[in-house]
Amino acid sequence: MKNPLSINPKQEADKIISFLKKTFKEQRIDKVVLGLSGGIDSTTALYLLREVLPAKNIFAVQIDYKPRKNLEIDLKGINVVNFLIKEIVGKFEDVIEDSVKEFLSHESLSLPFLRSGGPLSKVKKFRLGNIMARVRMIILFDLAKQINGLVCGTENKSEKLLGYFTRFGDSASDIEPISHLYKTQVYQLAKYLKVPEKIIDQSPTAGLWNGQTDEDDFGFTYEEADQVLYLVDGRSQDIKKIKKDFPNVEKIINRFKDNGFKLKTPYSL
Repeated sequence: MKNPLSINPKQEADKIISFLKKTFKEQRIDKVVLGLSGGIDSTTALYLLREVLPAKNIFAVQIDYKPRKNLEIDLKGINVVNFLIKEIVGKFEDVIEDSVKEFLSHESLSLPFLRSGGPLSKVKKFRLGNIMARVRMIILFDLAKQINGLVCGTENKSEKLLGYFTRFGDSASDIEPISHLYKTQVYQLAKYLKVPEKIIDQSPTAGLWNGQTDEDDFGFTYEEADQVLYLVDGRSQDIKKIKKDFPNVEKIINRFKDNGFKLKTPYSL
C-alpha cells in the first residue's frame, strides 16, 4: 500500500516554482526576504527561491538570539544579513514588565502570565519566545519594505495544524511556498533539491533557546504526528481504531484541537 504522505518531489518542486514565478510576476516584485534559520524548512524554501529569482535579489536574513556557527549552506551571490536580537528582546521584556509593575502590586489583580520566576518561569520562557518570533518578523518586513520585496514564509502544514507557531510572528509572511506540505514531505522535497545532509539530519528546532527541539516540546515525532494529522485533518476518524498504530495519538489530537483557535483568530463578525 502506498504511503499517502509520499510525494513526487520533482512534480512538487515544479509546481511550487511555477507558483512562485506567477506570484512574483503578478505582484510586479522581483526581490524577496527570507528568514534563514539553517533548518530544513527555511533552507528548502531558499533552494526553491533560487530557481525563481537571481541570487542578488534574494536577501537571506539570519536573526539569532545569540551568536552561532556559520550555516553550512551555499549562499554564493545571495545577500546575507545578520542580526542579533538579544538586546532588542531584553528591552521589550524590561519595558513590558516595568509598565505593569504597578498593576501587579494590587492583590485584586491576577496577572500571573506577566510575573517572572518561580513556578511561572516556563510561562516567561514562552513569552520570551513569542517576543523573539515577533521581533524577527518586524525585521523581515522592515527590510522588505526598504527593498520593495516580499517576505517569504517557511511554515509547513504540520506546524500549522499543531499550532507550533507564534501568531503574527513566524506565521506572518507575504508568500508561503511549503505551507501545504507536511513536515515529512518537506524532507522528501529537500532531498530532491539536494539540501545538505547535515541540515536534513539535524533535529528540527525553533532556535529560541539552547537545546530546544520541536519534538522534545511535542513529546512525539513528526513522523508519527504527520500520519495522525493526515488521518484526522478534515476527516472523520475513530481514535480507538488508530490508537493501536500510533501510541501518541491522543497527545497529537489534543494538541491539534487545543491550538485550533490559532487558525480562527482574529475573531470578527
